[in-house]
Amino acid sequence: MAILLELEPEIESRLMAQAAAQGTSVEVLLKTLVESLLASSQPTPLTLSPQERAERFVNWARSHSSIKAPPLCDDAISRESIYTREDEMV
Repeated sequence: MAILLELEPEIESRLMAQAAAQGTSVEVLLKTLVESLLASSQPTPLTLSPQERAERFVNWARSHSSIKAPPLCDDAISRESIYTREDEMV
């Protein structure tokens, strides 16, 4: 399969320089880079099942259990403490 990709001149010259430094062609370098990117990529949330997304969310939430900050008091999160008089005039 052939894919046409238009690059900015700066990126094109950097690719050519890197390929030359490795003693290979730009095509081989790009193929190697794409293959390594695809091999190391994690599945995106759109490709995960609902169960996998839920598991990842639960794991993410549990990863924060080591935070030892005290909970905020009710006064600190009350509407009166969040908004000022200037906000009420709008």
